[in-house]
Amino acid sequence: MDLSDLVTPEAILPSLKANSKKQALQAIAEKAAALTGLPEKDILETLLKREKLGSTGVGGGIAIPHGKLPGLERIFGLFARMPRAIDFEALDEHPVDLIFLLLAPEGAGADHLKALARVARLFREPGVVMKLRATDDATALFAVLTEGAQHNAA
Repeated sequence: MDLSDLVTPEAILPSLKANSKKQALQAIAEKAAALTGLPEKDILETLLKREKLGSTGVGGGIAIPHGKLPGLERIFGLFARMPRAIDFEALDEHPVDLIFLLLAPEGAGADHLKALARVARLFREPGVVMKLRATDDATALFAVLTEGAQHNAA
């Protein structure tokens, strides 16, 4: 599964400004709603419910908020880069500046887990993370995400 199957150039937020975890989740829920046609409130509620189980801040300044939603037709990804890192209650207690949202249809099952693993694998690549932090150009960010996906697909 390539990241180009999950994220489109329109789903890149190169300079998301937020002062808190909740503000960041609201902003990405708003953008996801615009791109998926699903209600923003439903997306945000799903994300907040997931965060109550434990932070999706996975460490190293990266968060992968995710959830399943009825009415979603395919797995959907959205990437946000923040010029100023925020507290995300991450596992390593470091602030987060890179967020990859992953939404899946209710019945996605294994595909949702495969997509989550794919995103996590990409963010374990130090070169990819460095490039993502080095640019605020949406086209360049999309290229880094999708080239990394193809390069590491093996």
